[in-house]
Amino acid sequence: MAMFGKKPKTEKPAKVAKEPRSKRFAQIREAYQITKESRPTIGLWLAGSFVLTWLVVGLIIWLLVGHPLYSAFVSLPFAVLAATFLFSRLAESSAYASIEGQPGAGASVLMSIRKGWTVTPAVAVAKNQDMVHRAVSRQGVVLIGEGTNAVRSMLADEHKKMERFLPGTPVIEVLVGDGEGRVKLRKLQKHVRKLPKTISQVQLREIRARLKAVGGMNIPLPKGPLPKGARMPKAR
Repeated sequence: MAMFGKKPKTEKPAKVAKEPRSKRFAQIREAYQITKESRPTIGLWLAGSFVLTWLVVGLIIWLLVGHPLYSAFVSLPFAVLAATFLFSRLAESSAYASIEGQPGAGASVLMSIRKGWTVTPAVAVAKNQDMVHRAVSRQGVVLIGEGTNAVRSMLADEHKKMERFLPGTPVIEVLVGDGEGRVKLRKLQKHVRKLPKTISQVQLREIRARLKAVGGMNIPLPKGPLPKGARMPKAR
C-alpha cells in the first residue's frame, strides 16, 4: 500500500524556461561581437550613455524631491533603458553594414519579418550574382531584385511568370540598392511592410500552397543578427 502513497515525480519546468533565455543571451552576445568589429569603442559608448543618463536624470529627480538615494534608485532604470536603446541602434546599423553588398542580403533582411511573410530566396539568379527573391504576404507577391541594372529584366520575367501562375494576384516589384528607383537595404523591411494589404488570409494560404511547387534555389545567405532587436532572421 505504501507504493500508492508515493507521489509521482514531475519534471521541473526550469530547464524549459532556460532555453529561450539562453537563446536571447546568445543573440545579444553575437550582436555585441558583430557590433564591436565595426565599432571597437561600443563598450565605452554604452558605459557613457548609462552613466550620463543616470547622473542627469538622478540630478533632476534629486532637485525635485531632495533625496539622493531615492533619486539614484529611480533614475537607474532610465540609465539601463538609454544604454539598451543605444546598443539596439548601433547593433542594427552594424548588422546592415556587415551584410550590405553581399549576395542574398535582401532576402536575409526580409526573412527577419517574423509574422505573415514567407520568403523564398533566389528564385532567379544570374552569373554575375544578380538575383530575384520572392516574398508572399497579405500585400501579395513581392519580387525583390538586387544587383546591377540587368536585374530589371529578371524582375520583369519573374513578374510575367507569377501573373501566369497566379492570375489576379497583385505582383509588386522592389529593386534594392542605392540610386534612383531603388530602396536602400536598411529601409527594405519598412518599405515592404507599408505596402497596402490587398488579399485575404484564405487567398494567402492558397497562394502559398501553389507556390510550394515552384520553390527557389538553395543559396547561402549572409549570417548575422538583423532587426528587429538584432535578432536572427526567421522565415515566417
